[in-house]
Amino acid sequence: VSASRVTVVVPARDEEGLIGEIVDAVRPSCDEVLVVDGRSRDRTREIALAHGARVIQDNGRGKGEALRIAIQQANHEILVFIDADGSHEPRDIPKLIAPIQEGAADLVIASRGKGGSDELHGTLEQFIRYAGSQLITLAINYRWNVRLTDSQNGFRAIRRDVAGCLGLTSNLTTIEQERLMKALKH
Repeated sequence: VSASRVTVVVPARDEEGLIGEIVDAVRPSCDEVLVVDGRSRDRTREIALAHGARVIQDNGRGKGEALRIAIQQANHEILVFIDADGSHEPRDIPKLIAPIQEGAADLVIASRGKGGSDELHGTLEQFIRYAGSQLITLAINYRWNVRLTDSQNGFRAIRRDVAGCLGLTSNLTTIEQERLMKALKH
């Protein structure tokens, strides 16, 4: 697995302000940048293309649909998902994929509590969202007898073949916990 190639997936909708910067920032850590455009009404698609990303469109049903389409359309063995809002640290991609390349993991989720995201130190709304996600993480840890520190973070890596076997169905941001729980089950 160590020679595996990497596709970074950036689901985006109306992110023209940051999409070029995100594409440029992830490029050194991957072989392909795949932007899944959620029917943006701004210049997200054009800017992503201008920065060298491959851009595909989803059907506008939400982040879950975008991620399922990306799993089908990506060209490489390891998928890294990163949000288009700039809340994650692209320089952490090598650390995120290392356990997969070493054969030690099939799914790796970054932890906002351990760094790599601004949500812990951002606005009150971000903090409340983070606190809620910690409650979900506690429930998942209890149910599956694991010791995760962040179950909801959208900054994650997974083997493409594993992602394709999970039978994901959610169209909403609940795709993150669905993907995790189905991976734990398998």
